Amino acid sequence: MNKALHGLVYVFLALAAAALWFELQLNAKRSVLTDRNRQQEDYFVKMARMIEKSEPDKTVTAEPINMDASPVEARLVDSPDMENVLDGYNAYLETANLDTYNWTESDRSQLRMVYQLDADGKPIMDLGQPKMDGPGTAAELLDRLFESSKSQLSRLNSTRAELVTLRGKLAGVVAEINRLKPAARQDKVDLAEKETKIAKLEGEKADLVNQVTKVKSQIDELNQEIASLKDEVTTAKDETEAVKEELEKARQRNTTLEKLVRESIQTTKSAAPAAGSVVTSLPAGEKGTVVDADNENMFAIVKFSDEAMKELKGENLDRPLPFLEISVKRPGYKGSAGEFIGRLRLRQEVKGKPYVICDILGAWEQDKVQRNDVIFAD
Repeated sequence: MNKALHGLVYVFLALAAAALWFELQLNAKRSVLTDRNRQQEDYFVKMARMIEKSEPDKTVTAEPINMDASPVEARLVDSPDMENVLDGYNAYLETANLDTYNWTESDRSQLRMVYQLDADGKPIMDLGQPKMDGPGTAAELLDRLFESSKSQLSRLNSTRAELVTLRGKLAGVVAEINRLKPAARQDKVDLAEKETKIAKLEGEKADLVNQVTKVKSQIDELNQEIASLKDEVTTAKDETEAVKEELEKARQRNTTLEKLVRESIQTTKSAAPAAGSVVTSLPAGEKGTVVDADNENMFAIVKFSDEAMKELKGENLDRPLPFLEISVKRPGYKGSAGEFIGRLRLRQEVKGKPYVICDILGAWEQDKVQRNDVIFAD
């Protein structure tokens, strides 16, 4: 009997040891399950914050973006055809910052409820099995999260479809721009070349305008010179007529004088002129100015002052012109002889005028005689 009891004791001890071992193993598994459930719960809460729980307002519309749809031609279009690029576009897909699930501690507690409980806290049975869905269960929260996820995925797919459509429209616009850009660049090159040509033509035009202005000024000057020359020609004609008359009178006088001389020679010798009747020198000082000079033919025309003419021909200007030599100077001239230019010899007077034709004496020449040179006696 004792042996049987000892055997039972050993059996109980073995069973107790086995139970202890299973307990230890179950405790380890329980700890793993607890940690795993806590980790899954945390991740459910985190993922819930990424799920939008509300739908966007689908009545939202976007501002139209109108694009010129008229073809590019060599003509101006005041009212081109316009096309809304966003026609049919679902603007509500742009709605951002929608509310997401933000589960609190009570929601966390519900996540731990696998079964639906009654008022006494016991699982509600359904067909002999505890009911695992319905209010207050984890399935309720997860189903709600699942439906929201499906809606969000549907919006995401719709957004992708809209992106494909917009990409197609964008590709069309880019293709149109790429088609127009070479022509636009060529137009710019042509425009730049034309602007360069225009600038060159403007410069040439300005030069031509200046030349025209100069030519007009020259024409005006020439017209004035022509008018002056016409006046001079008219005056010269008048003077020529007067000279012809004087010449004819001089010829008549010469004829008369020759006749008288011949008669005088036949009768008696001419009497000698009275002393002092011929002038041999002039008082020192300025006597007149050169009106014109011909250095090639070596003569000059001199205009004497009234006083100098009286010194040459007497108070009544009735004496013959003496063949005197007079000096020429140019005020401000700085030559080897100072202002002295040369000397002239009186040759012939212009009757009735204070002009005398003079020979230029080359031996005295310091410079070419010019108009406005001063005549003086020294």
